Amino acid sequence: MSALLRIGALWRGRWPSLTLGAAVALASALVTVALMAAAGNRVATAVGAAGLAMAGGVMLRLLGAGRVVLRYLERLFTHDATFRALGDLRVWFFRGLAVRAAGGLGFRRAGDMLARLVNDIEALDALYLRIFIPLLGALVLLPLLVIVIGRRSLVLAAIEAGFFLSAALLLPWWTARGALRGGVRQAEAMAGLRVAALDALSGIREVRAFGAEGRMLALVQARQARLFAAQHAQALRLAYAGAGAFLAAAAALFAVLLATPLLGVASVLILFLTMAAFEAIAGLPRAGALAGHAAAAAARVLGAAEAVPALADPISPAAPPRGHALRFEAITFGWQPDRPAVFEGLTLDVPEGAHVAVLGPSGAGKSTLAALALKVAAPQAGRVLLGGVDIATLAAGELRQRIGWLGQTTHLFDDTIRANLLLARPAADEAALWAALDAARIAETVRALPDRLDTWVGEGGTRFSGGQGRRLALARALLSPAPLLILDEPCAGLDAATERAFLATLNDAAAGRSVLLITHRLTGVERLDRIWRLSGGKAVAAAG
Repeated sequence: MSALLRIGALWRGRWPSLTLGAAVALASALVTVALMAAAGNRVATAVGAAGLAMAGGVMLRLLGAGRVVLRYLERLFTHDATFRALGDLRVWFFRGLAVRAAGGLGFRRAGDMLARLVNDIEALDALYLRIFIPLLGALVLLPLLVIVIGRRSLVLAAIEAGFFLSAALLLPWWTARGALRGGVRQAEAMAGLRVAALDALSGIREVRAFGAEGRMLALVQARQARLFAAQHAQALRLAYAGAGAFLAAAAALFAVLLATPLLGVASVLILFLTMAAFEAIAGLPRAGALAGHAAAAAARVLGAAEAVPALADPISPAAPPRGHALRFEAITFGWQPDRPAVFEGLTLDVPEGAHVAVLGPSGAGKSTLAALALKVAAPQAGRVLLGGVDIATLAAGELRQRIGWLGQTTHLFDDTIRANLLLARPAADEAALWAALDAARIAETVRALPDRLDTWVGEGGTRFSGGQGRRLALARALLSPAPLLILDEPCAGLDAATERAFLATLNDAAAGRSVLLITHRLTGVERLDRIWRLSGGKAVAAAG
């Protein structure tokens, strides 16, 4: 319940529309009950019931038309409010995830997060539409049912109230308890299937090259079977809940029929009223099973978006630095406590305006420097300073506005060139976009395209060659106003000629900015002020 209440609190910005939808839904339920009561009254009058209010044909028509209109408005308002609330929740989830996963998700977590973003949030539509709305109707209809029946028979009113509570509260509570465990299994099974499917699709070339189609398919099918088993168990709970609701309604109607000799023709009115009341709550027992699934989904969504960040921002961040000289001071750092440290007392400087290269073999910690500078990781000892200010005292967002980053696996989104560039500076005008493309020496290629800046780059930039894609990524980094650029193996995967051309472009394009070039070797075309070499967890000045 705490997870569901937390989701409800996150929807507070949508409470006016959610309240309006609930009010219309409640009005629709009351009009439905009134229509059935009027119909029952009409039937009773037709067979000679004395003392009952006459419900004329005009009243029936008005109530019938009102029911149709209110049912339509109920669907319109409640579904609109739900979709908007879920949209807000997805935005909130993505923002929370972006704060807590600045260093990337990794493949397995990506599949799991996709399941949370899509399936788990979709499961939460039941929270309002199939749980809250029917429960609200039940809370209003129960007193109405007891009052109307109690005026004629207190014993029958108590019996009907017992069946009503069983269908509206006890049965949903019972199914929710079992469905909570099943909901966790179903959510985890869906995440596992997504991971396996994404793994197979992402590596389809390797799968075919090694003839592993059968093995990968078997893994996907095994995960699928696990999901089907969890869904089957959930479907059984829904079936049992539906059957329980049907039996409770049938028992309530049977009790009215048994009391007919005592009630006389008034039993017709009570029979119609009972039918309408149980129809309004018919979905609540099934909602109990959905509540268990929704609670499990809510816990998974909150667990990802509200997890404690690896590096939380300080409560009172320091003022942003005026300069942008970067200094690693006596850094000791290791990714895992049970593994050797990557750095032990490393000190390294990138003076303001200087172009500095850091060399080292794979595993020497070159990319770790970028992670430390971008506040994705924190040293166990020592400090990272930007403009003389310890970055541990700065807000991560403020820090990253001052550092542009271009990595060996920089991602190009399946969107236009324009949209990919604007990621670095959303307010940039067209002139600024072309200036960045000119600086990266890719502008002429873009100008030759039919749609120019509005050309679709394809998934991962597949419509461009490796060198062209890297230049588009460089243009995006250059478009950023950040005075410090960190380039982590920016030429990975490029042939020697393309690499030299790219670095020659970088020499001119990054003029006036501080540059930290992280690479395993130099080509000879770089213009550098200082070179550091990583060895034994320390930085050794190789030149400068």
